[in-house]
Parts: sequence; structure tokens; C-alpha cells
Amino acid sequence: MNFNPNNCRNESEVETKLIVSYLLPKLGYTPDNWHQEIAFGNIRLDFLSFATQVLPIVIDADSPMSVVIEAKHPKEKLDRHIRRLKRYLTSLNIRYGLITNAKEIRIYEIAASEIQLVFNCSGQELETRIDEIIALIGRDSLRIIKSPEKLELKDSQLNIVPFAPEIVPEIKLDLVEPTTSQNTMKIIAVYHNKGGVGKTTTVVNLAAALSKQCKRVLVIDLDSQANTTFATGLVKFDDEEDDDLKQKNILHILQSEDFYSISEVARKSNFCTPAIDVIPSHIDLMQYETELNSLDYSRMILIQKLAEVQDKYDIVLIDTPPSLNFYARVALIAADYLIIPSDLKPFANQGLINVKDFIKKVNGFKKQIGKNPLQVLGVLPCKISTNAKFIQHSLPRRRDAIPKRYGMEIMESVIYERDDLAKCAEQTQIFGDIEIADPISVLDFKPDSIASQEFEVLAMEVLEKIGEK
Repeated sequence: MNFNPNNCRNESEVETKLIVSYLLPKLGYTPDNWHQEIAFGNIRLDFLSFATQVLPIVIDADSPMSVVIEAKHPKEKLDRHIRRLKRYLTSLNIRYGLITNAKEIRIYEIAASEIQLVFNCSGQELETRIDEIIALIGRDSLRIIKSPEKLELKDSQLNIVPFAPEIVPEIKLDLVEPTTSQNTMKIIAVYHNKGGVGKTTTVVNLAAALSKQCKRVLVIDLDSQANTTFATGLVKFDDEEDDDLKQKNILHILQSEDFYSISEVARKSNFCTPAIDVIPSHIDLMQYETELNSLDYSRMILIQKLAEVQDKYDIVLIDTPPSLNFYARVALIAADYLIIPSDLKPFANQGLINVKDFIKKVNGFKKQIGKNPLQVLGVLPCKISTNAKFIQHSLPRRRDAIPKRYGMEIMESVIYERDDLAKCAEQTQIFGDIEIADPISVLDFKPDSIASQEFEVLAMEVLEKIGEK
């Protein structure tokens, strides 16, 4: 079979047309000794292949785990993902990792805890250089590699336990499939009727942090301003004539009882790794609000369509408009939980009175339809100044005011206003003469940054509060 990189238009096609149909067979791997979408603890791999394998998987000197293969969207820059590939290889004690977006194929090797590029070619060169790849990571080549360490699975995490090289024990390892929640899909709305409080920033980076916890995440943009749609990189056009979101977005889901399912409208976003699914919004949402509000079934339709994908996702995050309108109501009716981002400034605090009243009305409707009331996870301090005096003196007072004045819980997590959050949202790519927005989550932009850590902490707090931790 010949390979043409131009036939790969998205990440799924990179996986099927390049990796599954071409690379793995060429390298000598059969479906019996490679696995797709598997997880070890909080690490989720696109592909993991084995030089020698039995079930349960036996890892010894003659049958080491051989190679990790990661697929990326053709428009993705591979450099963004090298740090994560290094973590995969070092954490799992795997020597080689291949990463590709079809346009470029790279192979990295771990040596002395450092990652080194050992092979690189373009997709167009692949067929002429396939023998070099086979020599490096082909199944027959890797059978002779001796495993320098013993692998042990403990408490659902893969741990590395050094041992003497001359002693080679046989270790049995059960393959860990991708995590699927034992509980029902959890739906979380992110809402405040005051704008400019960091709602979109919270939604998209929390989605990324949850994805990195091996949760299958769907983001729904219910705001006609479509900020979340932009922030997750779905707006790849520079002119409205090229608008590819107009014919399939959240509006179509809400307008039709029988057509436009969640699965049909959702788009994979490479805004973060692992990727998330996003239901885009559109400016057209504005003009249809009155019409939708007059339909008897309109407030229920999102609930019904989400029920159809409850086995596909662990967590759904809904971004809402900063208002008390129909779309905000639809979001809160569909949601199980609510996060209220706030900069804790006077107008945002005063707006909490409206939020409480809105929740009360929504819960009245939810009771009529037999749905549990909305559980408020808390007010999330967001876009908070990093000034030391403010943090020491003003912030504690503002936090204390929320439960005292408004009777609402304040979340432990705090999202501060940091440069990295702005920079990751401003990333672009050049296509010919056109500059296209290409945002990336702060967890992928700077994984070791303080901003990234803040969203990791937030994700853990959310998971704990919704019973997923």
C-alpha cells in the first residue's frame, strides 16, 4: 500500500491511513501486538506496540514494551508535544517514541533520562525511508532489546523498579484499557451573569486539565459570542465566506428534535492533548432566541440529546452567555453542577444575587420535569490580581464575603490573572498570506507554569466534588 500525506486531513485519518494501514504493518506489527487508546494511570497513549506479546502481557528481557506512537492533526506543530512524549517514555520505561502529523515523522529515543531525535523525515519521503524506520523500531529489531528495568503495576499506576541487569524476572502486566467512568456522565455549567470574569478561560483550560486526567470531555458553547469556539481553535477561517461552522453548530441541535445529534455536530479540538470534543456556537444564535423560547420542547432538547451520548463522555462542560436569557436557562436546566467564576469585584459580587434567583427558578423547572436540582460547586475566584499586597490583605476579605453576604460556597482553587493565559490564547499559524488563530491550552503551552498548575488543582477539586476522584 502506498502512502500519501495529503490524504490525511485530520487526526483520525493520520491514525487510520498512516499508522494503522501503513506504518504498523510495515513495521511487522499485527493487531495482536499493538493496542490503540490505552491508559496507564493518568497517561493515555494513542498506540502502544509490543515486540513480543501474550495475554496477560509479559514483560521480560525478551519481550519489552517496544514503541509508543502518537498521532497529531496535520496542522499541529510537533514541537508542542515533545515534552509530553518524553514524560510517556520515561514514566513507562519505553525506549522509543514515534510522533507524526503525517506531514512529518519523528522518532525519539530516551537515553540517560533525556530525549533525543534519532530519525526525522517528511511524509513525502516516508516510502523511500521506511527501511530506516524498520531498522529502528520494527518488531524484529526490537525483539533483541534487553529490558534494563522491571515494570510493576501498582494501585493502577505504572511504577519503575530498578533491578540488577543480570537478573531478568518475568513480569505479568494486565493491559489497562482507557478509563471509563462507573458513574453517569457529569454535566457542569460554568455561569455568571456578569461578563469579563474569566468564564471562557475557565471552561477551556479546565476541559484540558480534565482531559489530562484521562476523562473523556465534551465542551458545549452556548454563548452567541462564540468565545469558547474561538478559544478551542475551531475558527480556522479568515473570512465569513469560508465559515465552516455556519451549517452545523449548537443552534441546529436546539432547533431539531430528530436531527443534528451531539455526535454529528461535535468537532474534535486539538487545543489540548488529549483532544477534546467541542460543540461550536455561532453568531446566528442571537436571532433565533425568541423563536426557540416559544417552542414547547426547546428547554428539554439538550437534555435529551446529551442522554444519547452518556456512554461516550465522562464530563460535559457548558459555557454560557453572561445574561439571564434563554440559552443560559437551557444550560442550567441540562446541567447537574454549576461553577460560578468571579473576579470578586463589587459588580460581580452584586450579580450573585441575580445568579441565586436564577438558580431558584431553574430548580423549580427541574423539579417539574423530575430532574435533580442544580448542585453549586462554588464561586471560583478567577482573574485575580497577583499583587502581593492584594493577595495578602484584600483577597481573604473578598473570599470571606461570598459565604457571609451571599450564602454561597467559595471554591478552594484560585485562578490568577497571568501572562501565560493570555499568550496561549493568542497563538497563531500562517497559511499562505493568512494568519489564523491557533490557540492552545495553558497546560500544553507551558505545562510546568504556575497557571497550568492552578488548573490542575482546579480539575482535582472539581473531580472530588462530583465524586469522580
